[in-house]
Formats: sequence, structure tokens, C-alpha cells
Amino acid sequence: MKRKPVLKSLLTEGAVLIVLIYVILYAINVWQQPRAWSLGAFGNLVNNSVPLALAAAGQTLVVLSRGFDLSLAGVVSLTNVVMAVYPLQGPGGALASLGICLGIGAVVGAVNGWLVAGLRLQAIAATLATMIICQGIALVILDAPGGQVADWVSYELTDRLWGVVPVSGLVVLAVILVWSFARRTDWGVALYAIGEDEQAARLSGVPVARVRFLTFVGAGMLYGLAGYMLSAQTATGNPNAGTPLLMLAFAAVALGGTAFTGGKGGLFASVMGAGTLMLLQKVLFSSGVASFYTGIFQGAVLILAVVFSGVLAGIGRGTGIGKR
Repeated sequence: MKRKPVLKSLLTEGAVLIVLIYVILYAINVWQQPRAWSLGAFGNLVNNSVPLALAAAGQTLVVLSRGFDLSLAGVVSLTNVVMAVYPLQGPGGALASLGICLGIGAVVGAVNGWLVAGLRLQAIAATLATMIICQGIALVILDAPGGQVADWVSYELTDRLWGVVPVSGLVVLAVILVWSFARRTDWGVALYAIGEDEQAARLSGVPVARVRFLTFVGAGMLYGLAGYMLSAQTATGNPNAGTPLLMLAFAAVALGGTAFTGGKGGLFASVMGAGTLMLLQKVLFSSGVASFYTGIFQGAVLILAVVFSGVLAGIGRGTGIGKR
């Protein structure tokens, strides 16, 4: 395989584009509010972005395999109300709660994987059903916003380590590091292969059903982690907490350059896409733009980013970049 020119290769990667957009927006934010440069303001921005970033990371796994997962909203809502109604105090309680949230996500992901990979149901239909079930359970546990998340979780996980590094940011960094290893494993290689051409992957001996099943389980665990971190941020429960994240997660995935046709993209770019959407909200608020215009601007930025990414990809194909 011929080595790609480093600079041209980077220019055709969605991650570079989304990082550039983020830097520009952050510069605008600092220009509007010089105090946004402070560690406290940056920490708050990271805290606000982390739940969406984790949800988008989970969605990216499924999209890479050429699928869609609507259960994101249900898992986030369910884990959020569990955290608020059944708070477990102290570091040990926080660790136990984390295990419960990851477990809920893994179970829902396993059900999704069984329905999609095992019974060959359409991913949208199967995950819509599990989303409705999870949200129904969430409403049974907590029928209205309320409850209180354990103090240790809400204080420590939104704090800064050594007064500098946001703890929530370290959680996302850990996920990205795990992904950087996982994508090089047999499962990670197979995930991209299935997204690019499922039939060819199957003929090459890739265990498609098993890979898809594990992908939904991994995505579910990331949704559970997103619900856990959202609970830390809000310190309360809401049976509909995950609903606003669903469409934004898809937007973050697209903004990061991950192709909905599968086989192209990665978690880091989706995480940056989530951060960009949250930063854009902050910039618009600082500019005095009414909140109901936020969606319009987010959609416009998304369209521009996708179009520009397509132009760069076309340049890459014209120069031979990206060809296998």
C-alpha cells in the first residue's frame, strides 16, 4: 500500500476540519467574553459538552457499521433517573453507580444487538422499540423531574483535577484512548470492513453478526456513561433527559465527518463535533441571539461542514488520496 502524503491526507480527514471550526468558534467566544479564557470557564464548557460527546461517541460506533441507534435517548434517560432516585454516596457509591449505568447500557445494547444481528430486524425499528421501553421504565421510576444525585458524583465529577484539568474531560480522554486501541483490534478492523461492504466482509470470513452485536453493546455502554456524566452535571433526574441529545448526537457525528453510509470516520471527530455544537450555543447566547434560533445556526454550520468535507474528499479522490 502506497503511503499517503501526510498533509494532504490530514486535509481530507474530518477531524482536522472540525478542530479548525472549534478553534475559530473558541476565538470568537474569547473575543466576545475575555473571561471565557479562564480555567473555570473552560471547565464549565467541557462539563457541558461531555454528555453529548459520549452519546455521540456511542452513536459513531453504530454508524460506522452502517446502522442507526435510537435507544440513545432511552438509555440516557433511564440511567439519569436511576442516579437521581437511588443515589449511592461516597467514592464507593459513585463507582457502584457507574457500574450500574454501564450495565444498563450494556443490557440495552445486547438486546439491540440480538434484535439487529440475531433476528435481522431493521436497526431503526429495533432501537426505536428499546428507546420507548427505556423511557417508559424511566417514567415509572420518576414520573416528573426531581430526585437528587449523590453529592460526591455531582461535585467531584464536575470539578477540576489540581484546579486545572476538568475531571469530565479526562473521562472523554479515557474513552478516546480506549478507542485508539480498540480500532486496531480484529473487532475494530471488522467494524470498518462491515461499514464499507458487508457482503465482502462476510465473504472474507468476518463474523458480521458477532461484530454488530458487540458494537451495539459498546454503544450502549457509552450511552450509559453519558447518562452518568449528565447526572453529575445536572445533579437531578429527568425522565426525558436523553431526548434532546438524540438529534444532537447525530448532528455531532455528521459534523465530525463520519459517513452515515458506514466505514469512514472515528470517535475523536464526533467528540469534537459535539464540543463544537455546545460551543456554538455559547457563542450565540453571548451574541444575544434568541435560543429558538440556535437550531437554525447549528443546522447551517452542519450543512457547511458536510459540504466542505465532501469537497475535500473529492480533492482527495482526485489526487489518489484515500484509495486503497
